[in-house]
Amino acid sequence: MTTLILFDFDGTFADTAPDMAMSANRQREKRGLDPLPVSVLRTHVSMGARGMVKASLGIDADHPTFESAKTEFLADYEKNSTIHTQLFEGIPELLEQIKAAGMRWGIVTNKITRYAEPIVKWLDLPDCAVLVCGDTVAYAKPHPLPLQHAAKTVGFEVDRCVYIGDDLRDIQAAKSAGMASIAAAYGYCGDEHPVNTWQADTIVSHANEIWPAVGQLIRP
Repeated sequence: MTTLILFDFDGTFADTAPDMAMSANRQREKRGLDPLPVSVLRTHVSMGARGMVKASLGIDADHPTFESAKTEFLADYEKNSTIHTQLFEGIPELLEQIKAAGMRWGIVTNKITRYAEPIVKWLDLPDCAVLVCGDTVAYAKPHPLPLQHAAKTVGFEVDRCVYIGDDLRDIQAAKSAGMASIAAAYGYCGDEHPVNTWQADTIVSHANEIWPAVGQLIRP
């Protein structure tokens, strides 16, 4: 029996932090603020535009200028999302291993289609079997529906799937969907919930550890 490997996108499959940080810092520049290091903004990328606006400008969703700042950030990011973004080290080799083993792979992200699809196309990933975005189905992660939809689309039972992610919501979604889970500790992760508290089936510290981890999780 074959296997479907599903990846979260930002922080697991692709390192999108540099472009997200550049857009966030341009919002700071407009307001006369000094730029923040990518390392500071990096841990907030998994929270999307909401997290980036809060991290860069220090305002929450109830702030009167929050929505306009988020709109400005997204407009900038949409135009500049493929400047420095690249696959994480080890991912290209992993995709070759998946292909050689006759397995399938896809992406399940909370990034909405408008922003995710152009980046995926730009990365040139012809073997991607499915792309499920934050607006593909009625719910986003940590709800299990996006993962279940991905499995169904490619024709897999959930017990033949592995989901890899760098956020607690990824592992929660995988567990709720009945999929094996791998926590990508090399990703953005954040500080609120340590990776070792997520209850993932296994944790990897580099993408080159994913392939052997998959072998341990999915038996013939």
